[in-house]
Amino acid sequence: MIECWFEFASNYSYLSVMRIEQEALARGVTVVWRPFLLGPIFQSLGWNNSPFVLQQAKGNYVWQDMPRQCRKYGLPWQQPSQFPRRSVLPTRIALLGEDQPWMGAYCRRIMQMNFAEDRDIDNVETVGEALTELGLPADQLLQDAGTEANKQRLRDRTELAKARGIFGAPTFFVGNDMYWGNDRLDDALADAATAHHTRRGHTV
Repeated sequence: MIECWFEFASNYSYLSVMRIEQEALARGVTVVWRPFLLGPIFQSLGWNNSPFVLQQAKGNYVWQDMPRQCRKYGLPWQQPSQFPRRSVLPTRIALLGEDQPWMGAYCRRIMQMNFAEDRDIDNVETVGEALTELGLPADQLLQDAGTEANKQRLRDRTELAKARGIFGAPTFFVGNDMYWGNDRLDDALADAATAHHTRRGHTV
């Protein structure tokens, strides 16, 4: 089992979310989705924006790196005209779907809208469109996402991210072992696969 902590506004989360289900399936690993918001994490570190915005050199680098990484994984790419984008509404929907079979497809669609189609993802029209494309009851899910209980759930999730020491996205956990960044996904999956086989008494 691998926990995938991700943010829809995070460009490196895009790379991992788009491929993690297929890569995990090939290794016999179960994906546990853990959507959360990075903004409160950054604020707790004294930052009022993404490090890619606050540090010009790092920002210049990341927009060179993303096209290369997308070519590597065969993913579409368009640099967002707004970065980072607000992602509260799609994240609230993701909380409702994290244990549902449509979660992976939903996350990939929202990521595509942000990083391949350069669309605002934090509004009812866009999120409703994604849900409808997947054949899901968009109106009901949007209504459920806006309940106070679900809003509190997102706040609690982000507090849990802080408590577990998360400082960026994507972050992966295999048990209590933390892996940070898309370039550590393969290591985390290998660790999870080893743990899976060990539990089953297989030689690895």
